[in-house]
Amino acid sequence: MNNNDILIRLRYALDLKNQEMIQIFELGGMKIDQTRLAELLTKQPADDDLPRDTVCDAKTLETFLNGFITFKRGKQKVKPGTTPPNPFQITNQASVNNVLLKKVRIALSMTSDDILDVLRLAEVYASPSEISAILRKEGHRNYVACGDRYARNFLKGLTIRYRED
Repeated sequence: MNNNDILIRLRYALDLKNQEMIQIFELGGMKIDQTRLAELLTKQPADDDLPRDTVCDAKTLETFLNGFITFKRGKQKVKPGTTPPNPFQITNQASVNNVLLKKVRIALSMTSDDILDVLRLAEVYASPSEISAILRKEGHRNYVACGDRYARNFLKGLTIRYRED
């Protein structure tokens, strides 16, 4: 799954309109227009020779996810005497799916049990320890990279939960 596909599926699952998408990107710190949004929401060919982020690079995707958290939960206040955390956690293409699950979980105020329920809606059965390993910080000894299968089915489960009510 490439980054464009993730953005397209997330938009569909949560029934976000174009204006909401533009607003979310702006909350994340990126100004885009309708033309650029249309490029980002265009399905890219599944060619193994093309890089995963042909149109939507990791920074653009993560900017959207950061804006989505702000859109759903509001701006986080920084406590005095602390430095704000780096909002960009995607270090390589292998960590895109992990960051996707983490940030959507934060934005939608989901628990690990909610993630398991969403995966069950897509008929994928994972253990709580598998979800815990996926949600860990990269570099932790129990960290596991989230495969495309989990990410795809997580987005499918979100579609079932939010669009088919």
